[in-house]
Amino acid sequence: MTDQTNNPPPPLHDQLCYAIYSAGIAIQRAYKPFLDELGLTYPQYLVLNVLWQEDQQTVGSIAGHLALESSTLTPLLKRLETGGLVHRARDVTNERHVLIGLTDDGRALQARAGCLSDALLAASTQSSKALAALNGDVRHLRDAIYSQIGGWNAPA
Repeated sequence: MTDQTNNPPPPLHDQLCYAIYSAGIAIQRAYKPFLDELGLTYPQYLVLNVLWQEDQQTVGSIAGHLALESSTLTPLLKRLETGGLVHRARDVTNERHVLIGLTDDGRALQARAGCLSDALLAASTQSSKALAALNGDVRHLRDAIYSQIGGWNAPA
């Protein structure tokens, strides 16, 4: 590691990490009224998104998609199960794995969750094309950083 004593950090508002972090908070705040109507937290919404793309996944697979530890997901998955949106079952081919699947209510929620994209579009005052380009740029940055530091393989 290099000597950082003569290299103070730039002001917070000039740091890319803070801009991305605070933008994430702003997006979650824009989503909150809609998530409240759906009865979801933002992390629960992310898990359901993973399952809406491919149902019946292991806890480890879901954790991999979200760059989280499996142990972080366990309480969240239990709450989703209690809410009747997912079911958990041991994989019959490998009992060490727990499979997470959507219930009918969990699947039905997908159609109602489309309002979040609309909320972000309205709150951002950006065009959908501009937001898509920004999304691509941020994903590219994320993937480039992970390619250098390891620890996560971005889902396809």
